[in-house]
Amino acid sequence: MTLNLEGKVALVTGAGRGIGRAICVALGQAGATVVAVARTTEQIEAVAGEITGTGGKAVAIRADVAEESDVCALFDQLKERFGRLDVLINNAGQGRFGPVHEFSAADFDHVVAVNLRGAFLCCQHATRMMIPQRAGYIINISSVVGFKGYPNQSAYSAAKHGVMGLTKSLAVEAQTHGIRVSAVLPGGVDTDMVRVARPDLDPSVLLQPEDVAQTVMYLLSLSERAAVDQIYIRRRGSQPF
Repeated sequence: MTLNLEGKVALVTGAGRGIGRAICVALGQAGATVVAVARTTEQIEAVAGEITGTGGKAVAIRADVAEESDVCALFDQLKERFGRLDVLINNAGQGRFGPVHEFSAADFDHVVAVNLRGAFLCCQHATRMMIPQRAGYIINISSVVGFKGYPNQSAYSAAKHGVMGLTKSLAVEAQTHGIRVSAVLPGGVDTDMVRVARPDLDPSVLLQPEDVAQTVMYLLSLSERAAVDQIYIRRRGSQPF
């Protein structure tokens, strides 16, 4: 697949490791100016350095997407430095796991704030930049738990179901402004979160972060005539649907 994103600005949340890092690297290789965002400065600086070290363009901006003030400041910097946004990848996520009867309301609120509220805030600010451009692409990284249920994952599943509702509604709103919105729903990916949530899974059978990144790049390679609502990527050998 040949994809040229020269001149495009792409923002990736949760960019410090795992899926976010892989997406940033793929975007950088395609020529985009990558804005790597996460809470841990050292991680996103390392990702930005990895991209610029191979001739790409990237900057690191620290932000906690669950904090509205951080998101406002992030997009203010984006407008000041670049004046445009072409791609938003909402990848920031955090999982806390346990049975409902033992799960604290504070943990539930935290999971929803990061996974769902953070995606909403970034979508809100991104569309404000993209509407005058009459163009843009928002890709929300959801999960298999966005349509399936697993034990001890009620908060994470509720948040990811919410991401799917946000994606579906925004896709209808945004298309009138020339903006496309899609969701990518991976199954088990070899990340720190999955190792905690599913210690029963053999790491050798898990998807790799690069598999998700390749799917994102596929979406970005489509002609403007095409709109894809969602892509579910499952582990080969796992139960279909």
